[in-house]
Amino acid sequence: MLQAILTAVIPVVIIGVLCGAGLVLAAKLMAVKEDERYPKIRECLPGANCGACGYAGCDGYAKALCEHPDTPTNLCVPGADTVAQQLGDLLGVASAAVEKKTAVVHCSGDCTHTQDKVDYKGMKSCRAAKLLYGGKGSCPYGCLGFGDCQTVCPQDAICLVNGVARINASRCIGCGMCTRTCPNRLITLVPARPAAVVACSNKEKGAVVRQSCSAGCIGCKKCERSCPQGAIKVTDNLAVIDYGKCEDCPDFAVCARHCPTHALTTFQI
Repeated sequence: MLQAILTAVIPVVIIGVLCGAGLVLAAKLMAVKEDERYPKIRECLPGANCGACGYAGCDGYAKALCEHPDTPTNLCVPGADTVAQQLGDLLGVASAAVEKKTAVVHCSGDCTHTQDKVDYKGMKSCRAAKLLYGGKGSCPYGCLGFGDCQTVCPQDAICLVNGVARINASRCIGCGMCTRTCPNRLITLVPARPAAVVACSNKEKGAVVRQSCSAGCIGCKKCERSCPQGAIKVTDNLAVIDYGKCEDCPDFAVCARHCPTHALTTFQI
């Protein structure tokens, strides 16, 4: 009986030992060496995985910094200048200042300027409402008003005011999570400094816009003509601001004062 057991067990043990040795050898020969700087770089990053840097989270940015020497060290908006300086020190390169950004909502269609076209009874979610005739509001380009952006904001910087999302710029860290969550793509990141904002996303002609929202951009080009910096252009019936030019304006907010519907607003940081 013992001999029969040994006859069955010994070959299995030998095969297991050989397979284990083969796996160990393969792990040694085929191992991918990790850049010793990677763990230190990853530790510097805040771990928000917001994607504001343009990479797939903090891991992707850390990997890019290790593998590509020309990757800027100032792309981490939530980490700001502190993280940029730490990354520069680790990589032995000069670090540039991080341009702080804040999110803005390109919509003024609250309950005083627009109205509902249906009595929505579905799931309280912007994405769900979007699937039903483009949402409950009369403007198909406007804020859907259920706060999906508010839910994902890590800083509690977003609230709903009269059915439209609003950003608290003093709390916003510019992570960009809200910009990717909004199904109508109404939220963008802009430089966190006093500037003008086009609070509308409707690209229909002015007469159509006025039927759905009294505060929408009608493409009249008064803002374009009044801007001393040439920073505003009306494209597809909608004013668009070039924030590279909208800086140090000699007559701040002149464009907003010329807007007949007040679709152009200003914000202060």
